[in-house]
Amino acid sequence: MNPQQKFHFLSICPLLAVSLLSSCAAPGPQGIDSVRVLAGDESLQECTPAGTTHVSVADRLSQLQATEGAVQQALLDLARRSALQLGGNAVVARTGIDNGSQSFGIYHCP
Repeated sequence: MNPQQKFHFLSICPLLAVSLLSSCAAPGPQGIDSVRVLAGDESLQECTPAGTTHVSVADRLSQLQATEGAVQQALLDLARRSALQLGGNAVVARTGIDNGSQSFGIYHCP
């Protein structure tokens, strides 16, 4: 492996680690797949607030910037994990992505 390839490999390792950790959820009803991602304009009238979470990932890897889609997916996965820990089954983004961070409301909906 030449030095340039080694640098590139080492610079993407943090994003790969986040992606791998995000994918470790158990499949099925108790995994993050059971947590819905709702739009802010969806009706939450029948939902009970369960809390909030603020999640963050590294959005910059050395001089390379992680793709927006990868950062967004990693943030959603972390928010859905938080929802499971707080007894929720739905998350709603409360803020936009700012430097790899985002806040979510967590709800328990029927």
